[in-house]
Amino acid sequence: MENNLNQDLENIKAEQSKAAVKQDAKGLWESLKIFLIELLDFRHDTDREATVAAIKADIPFKGATAWILICSIFVASVGLNANSTAVVIGAMLISPLMGPILGIGMSIAINDIDTLRKSLINLATMLVLSLLTAFLFFYFFPLSEDNSELLGRVKPDIRDVLIAFFGGLALIIARTKKGTVASVIFGVAIATALMPPLCTAGYGLSQGNFDYFFGAMYLFAINTIFIALATFLVLKILRFPMLRYANSQRRKNIARFAAILALAAMLPAGWTFVDVLKETRYKSDYKTYLETEITHNDNLWLQREKIDTDAKKITLNFNGEINEATKSDLINELKGYEYLQDFSLVINGNKNRSTDKILELYDIAIDKIEKRDSIIGVRELAIDSLKGILSSNKNEMDLNGFSNLSKNAKIQFNDLEFFGYAKMLASTNFRNTDTITLVKTRWNSVLSDSLVTLRKEALKSWVELELSTEDVEVISD
Repeated sequence: MENNLNQDLENIKAEQSKAAVKQDAKGLWESLKIFLIELLDFRHDTDREATVAAIKADIPFKGATAWILICSIFVASVGLNANSTAVVIGAMLISPLMGPILGIGMSIAINDIDTLRKSLINLATMLVLSLLTAFLFFYFFPLSEDNSELLGRVKPDIRDVLIAFFGGLALIIARTKKGTVASVIFGVAIATALMPPLCTAGYGLSQGNFDYFFGAMYLFAINTIFIALATFLVLKILRFPMLRYANSQRRKNIARFAAILALAAMLPAGWTFVDVLKETRYKSDYKTYLETEITHNDNLWLQREKIDTDAKKITLNFNGEINEATKSDLINELKGYEYLQDFSLVINGNKNRSTDKILELYDIAIDKIEKRDSIIGVRELAIDSLKGILSSNKNEMDLNGFSNLSKNAKIQFNDLEFFGYAKMLASTNFRNTDTITLVKTRWNSVLSDSLVTLRKEALKSWVELELSTEDVEVISD
């Protein structure tokens, strides 16, 4: 009985402990929730009337505002021309383009059709003036080459969408705060970068490059749409009061029109976000594919590459011949990338620029050069040898030596009336060159032909013995 009582007491204590833990956890969660709400809630710090008045004050575009815009466009254009990031940032800070964009988002949110009309007219005027100013600048001061500051504004990606949206959020939240945070406004002006795309579009017009023009205008449209969208969403969350009209039917019509405009702005924004996100994913997978499958393969020499996301086609041009096995491997590897599975792959090799062919031609050229050098070397040796022979002949045929030889020949052969000799180059097989001693004689006319032949043979043997040579030829007049 006592054991059961103790067991019941322990169970009661355990239940009480669990309940206490749950209560503490609930209290902790409630405290954390209150802390987060107080930390993130900015509705109590909103000055609705001042916000609307400030945004409306920035919408008008005339007088000083027009000149500020022109000057900022010139500054941004010079920065792009000089590829100077600091100068471009300076142009962003003095640009008045943000006013009409905020006006569009606010007017749709509060059902203010008059403000919407003024915002659209002023934004269109600013846009035309900006493009005209940039066009004139780059027409008379063209870029020497397309630099990084310019090329960075012709192909937007998902990061530009995120920058525009969250920059717009930061800007409108700062605008609604009591006592506008100027540093936030300046930071958003730099981050969203409205001026450089317009300058780049003006450059594209001046050079007739419509790819640059449409790419830069696409980036400007992204910034405009998402800043206006962020403004619309924040003002709706803050429950800015809708503008009331005396005529109820007019109020309903304007409300419907504003809703249609809001939907029309959100649909392109959503489509743009999805489209740019897909483009970014394509390029991310494509970059990984090139690095993994081609750049790290020492047997492949990529010359040019191109991706067409609209046609879903990838073209790779290689230096060298690409065999069928390599082509199949590259095509199969492409299927392993999630966002490139539907792409077709075109592979072009260049037989005339094959690495093996280049090496083969190099070896042939080197072999020809070596043979040419060898032939030149043999010729030089032959020339040196001939020079030596001629020099030797010259030494041998000095007057004293020839005089003694001729006197001895007359003593040995008293029928000899003329004697002369010389070294002569001769070839019997037209491949090798030999040197022979040619002896010219004239004998007494009383001798018969048979005796002359015998004397010549005897003279030949004697000359060979005297000159210590075997190549002697004797001829007669």
